[in-house]
Amino acid sequence: MEIILASKSPRRRELLQLVGLDFSVVPSNADESAILEDDPATLVRRLASVKCEAVKSARSDCLVIGADTIVVYDGQVIGKPTDAHDAKRILRLLSGKTHTVYSGLCVMTDEKKLVCHDTTYVTFADLSDEVIDAYVATGDPLDKAGAYGIQGMFGMFVEKIDGNYFNVIGMPLPRLYELMLSAGVDIMKMNRFS
Repeated sequence: MEIILASKSPRRRELLQLVGLDFSVVPSNADESAILEDDPATLVRRLASVKCEAVKSARSDCLVIGADTIVVYDGQVIGKPTDAHDAKRILRLLSGKTHTVYSGLCVMTDEKKLVCHDTTYVTFADLSDEVIDAYVATGDPLDKAGAYGIQGMFGMFVEKIDGNYFNVIGMPLPRLYELMLSAGVDIMKMNRFS
């Protein structure tokens, strides 16, 4: 069965490659701005579903994976920074504190639509202005929810995580395995490492 990732995220592509899946990428053109939800878990599930449905609607005989990730601190959803100044503001806000990362996941076949989310708590070290300025100058935080990537150089400033590491990157791999298995697709029997 063809597998399609409904996301342009390079990090999600890397994670699917890491587990040995053969897949194609078809970014969703869904209007995410129309999704309004107060509950972060419901929001990421709906966003993942909308992305998945937008791609699946034009294709049959395939499995489509949709995902979405947000950062929440003190009840406030923190998306991707608008620019370098905004990235610095976000990192100062999260410095020395614990925030929550929510990732929604949707898997669709012709017969099934399965949706879930995962939650991970992330604690930053206290960040000096010099560290924040140097990190933002790399450009790395500009396309990431919460203005950081745990899998890169910023990992040096993550003191603690409680939950799934891959969820913070944007694809909770244990949940993906469960959903795909429930949809009748066993990753372990079809990956290129078998």
